[in-house]
Amino acid sequence: MTRQADNDTLDGPIPSHKEGQTEGHIGIFGGSFNPIHTGHIAMARHLLQATTLQEIWFMVSPQNPLKRNSYLLDDQKRLEMAQIALAHEDRIKVSDFEFHLPKPSYTLHTLQALSKTYPRKTFSLIIGGDNWEAFDRWFGYQDILSDYSILVYPRPNAHIDKSSLPPSVTVIDMPLLNISSTQIRQNIAEGKPITGLVPAEIEEMVIQNYREATPR
Repeated sequence: MTRQADNDTLDGPIPSHKEGQTEGHIGIFGGSFNPIHTGHIAMARHLLQATTLQEIWFMVSPQNPLKRNSYLLDDQKRLEMAQIALAHEDRIKVSDFEFHLPKPSYTLHTLQALSKTYPRKTFSLIIGGDNWEAFDRWFGYQDILSDYSILVYPRPNAHIDKSSLPPSVTVIDMPLLNISSTQIRQNIAEGKPITGLVPAEIEEMVIQNYREATPR
């Protein structure tokens, strides 16, 4: 597994808890990051300013071996791009924690494993409005609602009735950034620029990785 020497990468399998570990409120933002883009990072920065979160952990999801996605880049390449993109973000970390959990990686199981591994930390789940609209179809969604707080950020065409939200769910108002990983992959396939859509530090790497992965 690829390690980055000078970036705070949170990896596993499940690290032991150390006495004296500081308490903290951590936001868990899971996704394929296929690839990570500037919208992801802008959202995380805004949440750190607008909430009590002390850190946000980008939880890179591994390929599901039972349901392979041909558009999903190799796990280690997606992890590496996220590490480089966030190398200078003091309060946004990259994690391969889910790489070491049983597959498929359900969000409930990830949160439970994190709580067990870091018992003095409080975890909140970060999801987009589109995912909230489908949240009642998630595995174990009722347990997530009862045991964890959820922060919802706006997504295009997602309409949320704030008056009907459960007590553990908060919608965070922020500018809507209409950037998607799908758009980035499509631009690369069509030979269009992606400048500004991904951090400059990984732009060439993104182009190379997805060009090589595109079926010919």
